[in-house]
Amino acid sequence: MQNRFQKHFGKLVAWGSLSLVLITALVVILRYGFNSGSIALQESIMYNHAILFMLGIAYTYEQDKHVRVDVFYSQMHENQKAWVNFLGTLLFALPVMTFIIWSGWEYVSTSWQIREASGEAGGLAYLYMLKTLIIIMAGLVILQSLAVLAKSGLTLFSDPHPRIESDIDTDIETEGKL
Repeated sequence: MQNRFQKHFGKLVAWGSLSLVLITALVVILRYGFNSGSIALQESIMYNHAILFMLGIAYTYEQDKHVRVDVFYSQMHENQKAWVNFLGTLLFALPVMTFIIWSGWEYVSTSWQIREASGEAGGLAYLYMLKTLIIIMAGLVILQSLAVLAKSGLTLFSDPHPRIESDIDTDIETEGKL
């Protein structure tokens, strides 16, 4: 089962790392090469870094590259891994992301109401848009959690040997001969 949206979105977000590298290099060149600095450029590094991480979390989860204590998990069979993923998603990921949305909603909406900007003179505006990533991140992780839950559920609760029509036809013919 693939989650095409997360895959494409994650790859798009990954290109943001190039802008992070270029902006950081520009800040270093301006500071040490030309003895010039820009608070807005320095803050754009922080904004870019936050955007990459907040929007990349769900992609990392989709790729199964998130942080995990892998002492036991790597030794487990597929069915055991499916149980860990199913219960972990149900008991941890979904409740935590729901809590983040619930607790962050007022924080983000207050920021939007006052059109919060940087506290630094010459800093970037639109801090309220950056804070919106809190809600977007949690929403993306919830979507990915539902995909993990579905995949794990299929592994755990689907028939490992589904009957195909020829088996059913054979059974019907056999029953007719009895």
